[in-house]
Amino acid sequence: MRPLDRRTFLKYLAKASALSAAASMFPGIIFAEEQLKNLPDGPMDWVKSPCRFCGVGCGLLIGLSEGKAVAVKGDPNSTVNKGLCCVKGYHSVLALYGKDRLRKPLVKKDGRFVETTMKEALDLIASKMQETIKEHGKDSVAIYGSGQWTIPDGYVASKFMKGGIGSNNLEANARLCMASAVTGFMSSFGMDEPMGCYDDIDHANVFVLWGNNMAEMHPVLFSRILDNRLKRDVKIIDLATRTTRTSAAADRSILFRPQTDLAIANAICYEIINNDWINASFIEKHCTFRKGKTNIGYGLEDGFNFNDEAQPISFDEYFDFLKDYKPENVEALTGVPAKDIKYLASLYGDPNKKVMSLWCMGPNQHTRGTWINNLIYNIHLLTGKISTPGNSPFSLTGQPSACGTVREVGTLTHKLPHGVVTNEEDRKMAAKIWKVPVERIPAKPSFHTVEMFRALDRGDIRFMWIQVTNPMVTMPKLNRYREGSQKTGRFVVVSDVYPTPTTEIADVILPSAMWIEREGMYGNSERRTQHFQKMLQPPGEAMSDTWQLIEVARRMGFEELFPWKEEDHIREIWKEYSLFHAGKKHAMAPYEVLKEEPGVQWPYVNGKSTKWRFNAEYDPAVTKGKFEFYGKPDGKAWIWMRPYEAPPEIPDKEYPFWLNTGRVLEHWHTGSMTRRVSVLHRAVPHSYVELHPDDAKALNIRTGDKVRLVSRRGKIVLPAAVNERGQPTPGQVFVPFFDESMLINELTLDAFCPISKQPDYKKCAVRVEKA
Repeated sequence: MRPLDRRTFLKYLAKASALSAAASMFPGIIFAEEQLKNLPDGPMDWVKSPCRFCGVGCGLLIGLSEGKAVAVKGDPNSTVNKGLCCVKGYHSVLALYGKDRLRKPLVKKDGRFVETTMKEALDLIASKMQETIKEHGKDSVAIYGSGQWTIPDGYVASKFMKGGIGSNNLEANARLCMASAVTGFMSSFGMDEPMGCYDDIDHANVFVLWGNNMAEMHPVLFSRILDNRLKRDVKIIDLATRTTRTSAAADRSILFRPQTDLAIANAICYEIINNDWINASFIEKHCTFRKGKTNIGYGLEDGFNFNDEAQPISFDEYFDFLKDYKPENVEALTGVPAKDIKYLASLYGDPNKKVMSLWCMGPNQHTRGTWINNLIYNIHLLTGKISTPGNSPFSLTGQPSACGTVREVGTLTHKLPHGVVTNEEDRKMAAKIWKVPVERIPAKPSFHTVEMFRALDRGDIRFMWIQVTNPMVTMPKLNRYREGSQKTGRFVVVSDVYPTPTTEIADVILPSAMWIEREGMYGNSERRTQHFQKMLQPPGEAMSDTWQLIEVARRMGFEELFPWKEEDHIREIWKEYSLFHAGKKHAMAPYEVLKEEPGVQWPYVNGKSTKWRFNAEYDPAVTKGKFEFYGKPDGKAWIWMRPYEAPPEIPDKEYPFWLNTGRVLEHWHTGSMTRRVSVLHRAVPHSYVELHPDDAKALNIRTGDKVRLVSRRGKIVLPAAVNERGQPTPGQVFVPFFDESMLINELTLDAFCPISKQPDYKKCAVRVEKA
């Protein structure tokens, strides 16, 4: 092989991006220098694929040579990223080749893992599932999956558990990151998923980022915003609890106290009404007002259950409620000056400005996550700034297929591939497509994620199969759930590509084929389904998660549910799955179209993607008027009366600091893939705790000093970071969760939003000590 110099390689790889100017402003958009090593001398085959990492869903072209993936470039035909990638995307194929890649199944015997064959491992799993069901009942077994599952993975898991075994014990880790977005959409509009798309970025005049460090978490989309600012008058408002790289790029950074985003949103709504900035015609034709229960708890006790109630109210009742949230009234609570709240309201209320609200984990990982989603929608509904290009409340997604596999396929305990288990017609539809008795599909949800792991601890669940996720790093209040998973009488199967803290607690480890080592589809944040073909052979006996599930299901007697041949099972699964979404409101593109296109948005009607839903100009499902929120029976969206409520745990004398957790640009979630990419690992080799400089000075702590964090649930020691990448407000610390050797979730609280059941990783109380 002839080594290529950097200039030749860059010229060989890609045309200049239309966003190169924006990219130069943003440190996360860099080229993968590590790819320069050992490039083949001669042409490569370039094959399309979505990126393996976040929910943006960037289109990639994978360079293949001699049976290996050797390079990556952005796909210029993808409207998502237009040829651009972030640092993780450019290095994505290197995650395939870690030295400790799992290649053979492992079975734990006498406390040690012993290699076995795939056949023997699958036989053991099937027999253990059958044995557990026979002894403890069908709800004693569970599958816990992921927003990193492909759509076929999730569909097979749902059919296996709900149509085969007859249990709703199916959950995915998107419960930890996107459940509040789902319940927010459902309660406000009656249908899940955004009504807008990424093209809104090219039309909006104002971007309000609600608790969203978009510069690091969704860098390619943020670069599109920056590119627009170079071309026209655009304002970026960073509304956050900590100063980040997003703050540095924003036109204004507004910092608020944790949990008080609820009060800020209500204050904005008050200002909009009080100044007569509402779109009265839109509200009259397309909205109604509702109130629900308040003082609803935090889910801290086992078996906690809550069902919201919606009662109609009048516009006047709603406005009377908002009078307690005048900007001057909430200034002391939120820490945000009244003039800043009024400024925000004026941007939303200006009829000449198109506004895009963007959020991710800040509002979603929130003990009132559903409420804050509702309140952001309220702002857009009051002003009529919705479902038109550039006017868009847009919930961003964390994982590559959290939308496609969890929300669309319905891999949650209460969901079906189209509908919910509590609805008889939805169960009948699933039973008809699956060719099973409708009585087999339980009408009652079982355990959501936190309760599922509590059930494993209690012994209500005895067998759990975990695929494509790392809960022994990500679960809040981690010590309880790690200890519970290892109690006598529990049997845990883990399918993964690398050893993790979760494989450590397994009884059987199955090596999985990763991403382009198998065929599949992901669904991204803008309702875009993206297909990728099998490009490489997986190592050793590694097998796709889809086929692992099918093999076990067949061994358990469900051959008729899974009749497909291995060589064409993805195509056949897609054809069957698409039956659930037939019709103008949710139609999926045919398999053949997905194979050809960089990605296709649903609803896909008459050969065309729907970019903006609920708007007759763009959405063929609208049949009544200019706008129709057809998820609700009367076609009207709901504006919710939702109050501010304090979090369940706040700093006190013994634990005087807020703890906030999150991600960093270079690493993906728990780091099990990105920490095996040396250039990413070198960039951020370990976790750390960010402190405000005043707090650091008071505690005599400098960057690099060891710091002990202590909560009511655990303690951890890690190095300090002062005036480094980000800066929390005084009295707050921030810790990223990617480092498996520094398990910050041993400290976090397992409180959750009672409606969405999504935990709050952003707010608990800790003590800070110099170690």
